[in-house]
Amino acid sequence: MRVNDMKYKTGDIAEGKITGIQPYGAFVALDDGHATGLIHISEISDGFVRDISHFVSVGDTVRVKIMEYDPATDQARLSLKALQKPHSRNRRRPAVNKASMPPMKIGFRSIATHLDQWIREAEKEMKKH
Repeated sequence: MRVNDMKYKTGDIAEGKITGIQPYGAFVALDDGHATGLIHISEISDGFVRDISHFVSVGDTVRVKIMEYDPATDQARLSLKALQKPHSRNRRRPAVNKASMPPMKIGFRSIATHLDQWIREAEKEMKKH
């Protein structure tokens, strides 16, 4: 994967093994085991993550994106979600049939102009019942 004297850099994609899970994130031993990283809970998935163990387990091999890398300590900040397709961008919005919608001519002035009349009509309706 990488030459021993080579270091990771921001944006690299790496493979690693989950070595531990805490409520705040998952620890990963990268490729050769010399470099380690943390996938913070906010970088696990695009959606809400209550329990990291629903996404990864100790011993799992994962592909991660390196968000930051410190060559002095061989430690990285990692992301799983950076390699996933965002849910919101892939959703198709329902088509709106503009021809079937009546043109809107009401606004704040129209409301102010008609409010007294609408109140009178509503009062008449209430008296009937």
